[in-house]
Amino acid sequence: MSKRISSLPLPFISPDPFVPQTFDNSAQAVAALTELYERNTVFLTDAFKSLAQGAPVTGRYRACYPQVSIETSSFGHVDSRLSYGHVTAPGVYSTTITRPRLFKHYLKEQLNLLMRNHNVPMTVSESATPIPLHFAFGEGAHVEASASSSLSDVPLRDLFDTPDLNNTDDLIANGEYELPPGEPAPLAPFTAQRIDYSLARLSHYTATNANHFQNFVLFTNYQFYIDEFCAWARELMSIGGEGYTEFVEPGNIVTPAGADRPASDLAMVRLPQMPAYHLKKKGHAGITMVNIGVGPSNAKTITDHIAVLRPHAWLMLGHCAGLRNSQRLGDYVLAHAYVREDHVLDDDLPVWVPIPALAEVQVALEAAVAEITGYEGFELKRIMRTGTVATIDNRNWELRDQRGPVKRLSQSRAIALDMESATIAANGFRFRVPYGTLLCVSDKPLHGELKLPGMATAFYRTQVSQHLQIGIRAVQKLAAMPTEALHSRKLRSFYETAFQ
Repeated sequence: MSKRISSLPLPFISPDPFVPQTFDNSAQAVAALTELYERNTVFLTDAFKSLAQGAPVTGRYRACYPQVSIETSSFGHVDSRLSYGHVTAPGVYSTTITRPRLFKHYLKEQLNLLMRNHNVPMTVSESATPIPLHFAFGEGAHVEASASSSLSDVPLRDLFDTPDLNNTDDLIANGEYELPPGEPAPLAPFTAQRIDYSLARLSHYTATNANHFQNFVLFTNYQFYIDEFCAWARELMSIGGEGYTEFVEPGNIVTPAGADRPASDLAMVRLPQMPAYHLKKKGHAGITMVNIGVGPSNAKTITDHIAVLRPHAWLMLGHCAGLRNSQRLGDYVLAHAYVREDHVLDDDLPVWVPIPALAEVQVALEAAVAEITGYEGFELKRIMRTGTVATIDNRNWELRDQRGPVKRLSQSRAIALDMESATIAANGFRFRVPYGTLLCVSDKPLHGELKLPGMATAFYRTQVSQHLQIGIRAVQKLAAMPTEALHSRKLRSFYETAFQ
């Protein structure tokens, strides 16, 4: 039977109003956020299921995100060592919240710091921002397809809120947000809708759910590294995990610690665009590795979305062109600066903005190289150079007139060239995620030194394993640091959100 509805405005049907609650305990505040969020999302999904089963259309269904806010009247000086966990001036600060179960540890930490630094309570309330039905269902839901037979005569957006991309942006993170008069200042770099958008994209691009992502992320542009990571992770699982609890592959295929194989025999027939692999620890303290493929566009896309999970660090492990005659195939390059000719971030982060090296990350990477290779001090210079890495958006730049590119590379003092590293570092800077780059020289185009097939096979066999172990050791060193020390004050602007 047709469900055509009147052209007259439909009345809104919403859950009962939520009475704001005040807390001086972060665990209780997060519990209230969770209860409110789950009440409102269940309201939406139940309404949709009821309509899909034939219930009459009587109104438009709406439920809103929870929000948390604080108010402070003091310019009181806070711990100046911290890069986050405090507001810069008296006023009211607020942010919408999504998926509080996923962000439980993060929210508790942020709220604890605010209460400790400002001695003010937290207020949990219901925002005026509607939850889109697509996001209420969570990752991997096919809302419109599942209802096509029952609701074919009624546009979904006539009955439920859908994602509003006009208000889903990065203005806060980009430092471009202009506070409307009388409105609370933002408490976090991302709004709930912006986070939900990225969580859905993460599932699409990586074929793994957001809850599997860990706080330390390795990016690579070669499948060889993924194969080595998987072999190492599976071996680790078979011997008990050594603190890691499970290994998750695309398709959310889980191998638990102590097992020789995944818990399910199901396997993906086709890998996603940027497959992700997760070696998990309690509290998201493990390692995620993503094969981003080739190019700055992929690098920007995946970091745009992983950033909403607020990882503690991400590192690029990949191959590069060595630009100096003294370099050899297999040498390492530790980036201290970047030349950005990738262009994908030009509208979000002007090229005149410097991307600084972060001491904590640089020290961890250099120490890991020394530990894994056995070279120390001055001897380490035999296999590793520190300096500027240039990132370009044209993989075949060598086929053009080289006078322009080579002159710019020489003037910049660049020692290596790739297509992803500056993008990942720049997006780390933009989103306040500590970043670093350790590359391996795989060819030297300026010197006519290209790998022949046999040389390539030997190169990958000997270097990939060592390079990966260096990256793993580096993130383990970073994970051992206090979180407050790892998040550098270099990444904070004049007017920052309190949440990291």
